[in-house]
Amino acid sequence: MKTHLTCVATAALLATLANQATAEEWNVSLWGKQRAFTEHVEKLAELVSDKTDGAFTLNISYGGLSNNRENLDGISIGAFEMAQFCAGYHRDKNPSITVLELPFLGVSSLEQEVALSMAVYQHPATVADLARWNATLLMPSPLPQYNIAGVGDAPSSLDDFDGLSVRATGGIGAAMETVGAVPTSMSASEVRQAMDSGVVKAVAFAPHAHMSFGTIENATWWTENLNPGTVNCPVVVNTDALDGLSDAHRDALLGSVDEALDHYIANYNGATMDAWGPALAERGIEVVSFSDDDITAFKEAAAAPAASAWIAQNADAGLPAQELYDLVTGMIAEGN
Repeated sequence: MKTHLTCVATAALLATLANQATAEEWNVSLWGKQRAFTEHVEKLAELVSDKTDGAFTLNISYGGLSNNRENLDGISIGAFEMAQFCAGYHRDKNPSITVLELPFLGVSSLEQEVALSMAVYQHPATVADLARWNATLLMPSPLPQYNIAGVGDAPSSLDDFDGLSVRATGGIGAAMETVGAVPTSMSASEVRQAMDSGVVKAVAFAPHAHMSFGTIENATWWTENLNPGTVNCPVVVNTDALDGLSDAHRDALLGSVDEALDHYIANYNGATMDAWGPALAERGIEVVSFSDDDITAFKEAAAAPAASAWIAQNADAGLPAQELYDLVTGMIAEGN
């Protein structure tokens, strides 16, 4: 019996030592705080740890590793192994995925946003584009259509946006320019201070961000149906780090992406959107709805010119821009 127990203890010790020898920890650079926008990363960390019995962990940091606009740079030099960023923060660094930020694409759900993003992420031109930064696209952070919260008198027509300073990035910013607004690009964490100080009078965000970053605390109005587009904010990993994972740990990571995204979507469509309406009502925020004629005029002024300009600019830069645009619009037309 004593010999048997000794053998069991020895085997357990050897297993522990083997596990420690293959233990891996990745640092993950996010920003702000845990919120609907980061739920898939949080879930991914949980799943990876569970599947590897704690031998592979994702150490998530909210702002402690990098500025959000510098996350892609950090990935490129291996300062951390995983990060989230938004394409509109630096369009020149990731032009391929900015096709997903064009205004009025007509995306109807978070599920469709995921399908479109993954199709673009897997396109050879996109893979090569991000490879310049030693980055591999892992998964999107699907967001609904943006709308605008602002201070002062609520707009009653698109003409009322003329001269209004609006925090709006990427294609949304370009769209707002067509109705005379003055778009300003800044990171989400800078927005509340800019709004409080009067640098911007309005902010384009998805609902979760209006709540998380406090724009509804002093907003007096919100547009419920402007829907000019959304932003694309992928989660990326350092390619060398991904290649260096053991087969088991790589499988645990990649095999958890779908479940992490399912969790994200369920949370966003559930808890986040359930909280949105009451949050507006509690603060007495006026809900602004534009006429069908206004929305049609907005689309006509913004969508086609923005798409044409994007295709021309990126084709000149060597991207198969028309092909990427056709991929996205074709999938939308087919209801994919």
